[in-house]
Amino acid sequence: MDFDLMISSFPKLLNATLITLKLLSASLIIGLILGLLFSIMRINKNPIINKFAYAYSYFFRGTPLLVQIFIIYFGFGQLEFIRSSVLWVFLKEPYWCAIIAFALNTGAYTSEILRSAFQTIKPGIIEAGKSLGISNKIIFYKIQIPIAIRQSLPAYGNEIILMMKGTSLASTVTLMDLTGVAKYIISTTFKPIEVFIVAGGIYLFMTFIIHNVIKYLEKKYSFQQ
Repeated sequence: MDFDLMISSFPKLLNATLITLKLLSASLIIGLILGLLFSIMRINKNPIINKFAYAYSYFFRGTPLLVQIFIIYFGFGQLEFIRSSVLWVFLKEPYWCAIIAFALNTGAYTSEILRSAFQTIKPGIIEAGKSLGISNKIIFYKIQIPIAIRQSLPAYGNEIILMMKGTSLASTVTLMDLTGVAKYIISTTFKPIEVFIVAGGIYLFMTFIIHNVIKYLEKKYSFQQ
């Protein structure tokens, strides 16, 4: 075991972690917005809106994240109308392609998490709001959405961790994130075990932080219907 290599590679991997965190945070923010939007569409009684949201969720949950990244990064570049449009400014960059793929993927899972949370809200809570003369719009935004978010915290915490590990696929489109830098160091030293132990330790530490933050939020915003 080459401990000198582990020590010397740690700062490089730590710097690369910033790229991983940027990818993760941007993807989660966009994905949460998409997830909330599509979860509302999923519980909508309009069949067209409902089916459209279901198709989005089904596609991105039913295909591998790696395939989605390749379609966006390699596939869209083959289309002439995209290369000649303003979209090419973003789609020619692997960083933005990775964020788009991650956001669409986590948005699909988040929409199902929130949809399930909406469905667990007891009708009595909504009826109580109506009996007080509160409008349906205020009930939805001030009562249903906050409850759904609280109810979905455990499942969403798992989704954050899965997305954090999923960002390692960004290295397949030449991004030098944590995994990408680890692969580069391995290609020059031919010592994968030492490098991946350090990289794995960093991933494990990030998982520990995320897990405990979600656990804290669960306790702080615990809600009994």
